[in-house]
Amino acid sequence: MSGVPQVVTVALFGSLLCLSVPGARLQPSDNSGKQDGIQAFVIAHSHMDVGWVYTVQESMHAYAANVYTTVVEELVKGKQHKFIVVEQEFFRLWWDKVATDTQKEQVHKLLDEGRLEFIIGGQVMHDEAVTELSSQILQLTEGHGFLYETFGKRPQFSWHVDPFGASATTPTVFALAGFNAHLISRIDYDEKETMQRNKKLQFVWQGSSSLAQQQEIFTHTMDQYSYCVPSFLPFSHRSGFYWNGIAVFPDPPKDGIYPNMSLPVTNETIHDYAKTMVSNIKERAAWFRSGHVLWPWGCDKQFFNASVQFKNMDPLMDYINQRRDEFGVTVQYATLSEYMQAVHNANLTWDVRKNQDFLPYSSEPFQAWTGFYASRNRLKGMARRANSFLYACESLFTLYLLRFPSGSIDKLWALQQIQQLRWAVSEVQHHDGITGTESPKVRDMYVDHLFQGMWAVKSVMAAIFRETLNTRKDKLDFSRPYNQDTRSTEDGSLQITVYNPLGWNITTVINISIAYSAVDVYDDAGKVVPSQIQKSAYNSTFDLYVLVRLNALSYRRYIVKNKKSTCTKEPDDQCSNNPASYRGRVITLDRKPASKSKNPGHRLLPLMNDCYLLMLNEDTNLLYSITDRSSQKTVKINQKFLEYHANGDIRQGPISDNYIFTPSGSAILVSKSIGMEIVTGKLVTEIRQFFYSNTSADAKDYQYAIYTRIYRVPNGYDGSMLCNRIEQEYIVGPLDLNREAILRTTTDLKTDRTIYTDNNGYQMMKRLFKSHTNNTLARNYYPLVRTAYIEESGTKLVILAERAHGISSQADGQLEMMLHRRLWNNKEWNLGYNLTLNDTSVVRPLFWLMLGSESTTSSLYQNGMALEFRPVVMCGPVSGKEADVPSHNSQSNSSESSIFLPPNLHLLTLCLPGWRYNSNHTEQVQSIVRGKSKQSDLPDFHRVLLRIMHMYEVGEDPVLSQPVTINLKDLLKVLGSVVLVEERSLTGIWNMNTLKRWKWKTEQQHDRDHQQNDGRGYQQCY
Repeated sequence: MSGVPQVVTVALFGSLLCLSVPGARLQPSDNSGKQDGIQAFVIAHSHMDVGWVYTVQESMHAYAANVYTTVVEELVKGKQHKFIVVEQEFFRLWWDKVATDTQKEQVHKLLDEGRLEFIIGGQVMHDEAVTELSSQILQLTEGHGFLYETFGKRPQFSWHVDPFGASATTPTVFALAGFNAHLISRIDYDEKETMQRNKKLQFVWQGSSSLAQQQEIFTHTMDQYSYCVPSFLPFSHRSGFYWNGIAVFPDPPKDGIYPNMSLPVTNETIHDYAKTMVSNIKERAAWFRSGHVLWPWGCDKQFFNASVQFKNMDPLMDYINQRRDEFGVTVQYATLSEYMQAVHNANLTWDVRKNQDFLPYSSEPFQAWTGFYASRNRLKGMARRANSFLYACESLFTLYLLRFPSGSIDKLWALQQIQQLRWAVSEVQHHDGITGTESPKVRDMYVDHLFQGMWAVKSVMAAIFRETLNTRKDKLDFSRPYNQDTRSTEDGSLQITVYNPLGWNITTVINISIAYSAVDVYDDAGKVVPSQIQKSAYNSTFDLYVLVRLNALSYRRYIVKNKKSTCTKEPDDQCSNNPASYRGRVITLDRKPASKSKNPGHRLLPLMNDCYLLMLNEDTNLLYSITDRSSQKTVKINQKFLEYHANGDIRQGPISDNYIFTPSGSAILVSKSIGMEIVTGKLVTEIRQFFYSNTSADAKDYQYAIYTRIYRVPNGYDGSMLCNRIEQEYIVGPLDLNREAILRTTTDLKTDRTIYTDNNGYQMMKRLFKSHTNNTLARNYYPLVRTAYIEESGTKLVILAERAHGISSQADGQLEMMLHRRLWNNKEWNLGYNLTLNDTSVVRPLFWLMLGSESTTSSLYQNGMALEFRPVVMCGPVSGKEADVPSHNSQSNSSESSIFLPPNLHLLTLCLPGWRYNSNHTEQVQSIVRGKSKQSDLPDFHRVLLRIMHMYEVGEDPVLSQPVTINLKDLLKVLGSVVLVEERSLTGIWNMNTLKRWKWKTEQQHDRDHQQNDGRGYQQCY
């Protein structure tokens, strides 16, 4: 069915098309470098964690609502007062549920006057180490859409003051979103000290080696005082400049008296306050090149009583300015944009930082913030899975609405369900959310919001499947992980709907748990589908593996019928009356002691598919080697679980906690013996290894297990991607107290402890092993978000993950991944905030391994996306005629109706954002001024957001790194009649034809200009 005409907004991410570099808006300036005096920009702010210790609801009640209420009141009273707003979730809740009409009018006026300023503009201040790229973009887009729709404002500066380390992806994301400058704070203590000493805290960051100058951004690093005012006053025992004190939970004190309220500014204290403030400003000025000092006034949970704050600061600033000759300093209230404008106008030439990141982060010699890479593993997994469900539902709903504009599903209802999950996924990206550094009750809040959001989009997807597949309104449900559900009906018939949300055709295997041992599986054309059934390792049910072949952005329905008879097994393990249904055969091997074998490698058991040969050591029940059959390259490989023991007593030395990894010694082997089962079949071969801490333990009494699967693809199917991955699922836990669990993979590759890890699933970073005076082990851990590998002479061992972990290479040819942590310590701060990480859960992360030459592993990014955005599987009972095997193709799955991308391009986003704003900026602002932009207006269901990303960096692969030109007309014909295509910024709020980002002078720019003047310039398209 042809759809209605559509407007398509295209945000291009990565090296895709030949784009002109956005021009510069250079401001005239008489300043250069230092001025006669120091000019301090006092930036009032409140750092408001969307979670951490207290839930969002608790924070709104205790202080957050009061921040905006009192700040707006004070800015209206004092025309010199200014304030920056950072995290949008709290502001949006205040705007929707607290603010009066009068306050809303005041906010509009303050924004127009430039005295209230939105910084970053995302829902949260996202973590930079363990978040995945699409989730970062989502939360930024959610916040930006609200701000532009409501106020016509487009944030242009960042304030990333609290994430635990700085990724090189984030400056690229912010540059693509139209930002003019970026601000960071938490970087390694010794690197910051060096940068301060050498006045290198400010630089131009080219976060992407491929985009380089096109998306470079000026970056300001906070000095050692970070985003807070000095905490010590030499003339007082209280903190300084926190005149409203510290927020109180759960209820604000009725008398307005808060703990630790700073001494008020009086005739007796004003000179001491001035000396303290001026001294701190001068100390900071010595670390920067220009005479402009950013003086952040605020800290965590501040300005809940803005009146008392400004009442004390006003006379203090007047006092300093009246004595500028004496102090050599002037102070002024400012927004971040005013400070950045002053630095820009100084017209200095800045150093260029290439695509190096600031990870890992250590705040002190024994405080390496690398533990949070693995904290709360289940939450990390749930957050990523929720994002993948959202990704699938977005495109499914978009295609449904455009192909079936008269469909029966209420589109406003469906968009509201999707928006619920957008909010939840955005929220958990907070730097104390997905990091696992929050309190248990905040973790429960994130989980609850994610769970509700996933069930909301499930209802949308189920409704679309039921309507478009012409099935009865039978219940459809997600296929739950880890075989926790048993699918069965009275007559043994089950329908499975499988949706491929990716922009490529895929052939893969799905797995569901059923209650019966013999089945037939049919596709929507009535053809028998290759499948394999085997006894589950978890319980008394059966695992059904089904081979599915799906076009891009398409779904198919399968029918599973119980044969109601025991499968008669032939010698080849094939059911005699069904040539496509295989029965897995379980072979149990004797349990082996974990001590070293006397004859290692002498009793080897081969298992293979068309791509790999795996050799298992029958003397140890461990993996011995993997051979890439295409190159005949064999790599010896051994995998073992170990635990680092953590100290829990601060009197005995450094501790590990939610954030910090400080092992008390080398990792200790956890297993005394290892059991193994092998399930052989025509479709799947599965190796089940069980690691026991007690040699006499019962078969099910294990804390660790590895399930390894390789797949055989029948003739007639494209099995290249499926064949080239080794799937591993780990079971870890529950752990004993103060244990940090790792899987150590040892190979005979010569790697010199060099490892490659990804930044947020966007680009790869080379990690050389670094020796430190203290804590070398922990400071060589890095975040694994999606991809990591080691290599020797063109042979790579690739690890692909569907959630974040910590990863390191502590020895030549070795990888170790931190999978789980359970900790407790007696540090007063951790106990007071319930941040000791006593995580008793069992975690089951999934990995795909690839091994081989550059050409064999060249599809690592495509495989990574295939793991991240696996097909959505929904199951439900069928009865009556619907239980009959289909005799026709009921899917909308033809190549003519599918988007199809080449293997180096990824469909990053296809969605109906539901924006209410006008894409013409002038008209949008005018409509807001006229009061015509109302939240009650219907969303625009004719505007589609499309993002496409090139997955390979320049020079990374001789073929796949090449620029790609695609025909948007052909690509978008699946959406119906496209009437207009607009190229927008990453979050959609800028038309690229009007976006003019600031240009900053660099030595590199000087060299380029010199080359162009000599006639040696060049144009490069990415």
